[in-house]
Amino acid sequence: MSHGYRETPEALRRLTDSQFRVIQEDGTEPAFRNEYWNNHDVGIYVDVVSGQPLFSSTDKYDSGTEWPSLTRPIVADAVRTEIDRKFRMTRTEVGSTGADSHLGHFLAMVPPMLAASGTA
Repeated sequence: MSHGYRETPEALRRLTDSQFRVIQEDGTEPAFRNEYWNNHDVGIYVDVVSGQPLFSSTDKYDSGTEWPSLTRPIVADAVRTEIDRKFRMTRTEVGSTGADSHLGHFLAMVPPMLAASGTA
């Protein structure tokens, strides 16, 4: 459920080339060279396309990966998951429900954790 958050043509035009590649084309940000990897600011991560609140910085943790990792969304139905079989592997992709923005993939850990490869 998107709670009224949605993708608009204007929002898509505001994306940088890198943001568009990651969010709309399921790309991956460069390891260790992305805006949120080493960001320790307190706040809310929102979908850059729709403005939908997605994650709280209080749920961010150091997973030892090159990308920011979060344990859970603010509201469970803010994100959707689907099986991703690209690159000869099976992973669980995570996206926003409002604008269907690509956010990243679940890590193969117990409990499951999210490694955000998108620019939320």
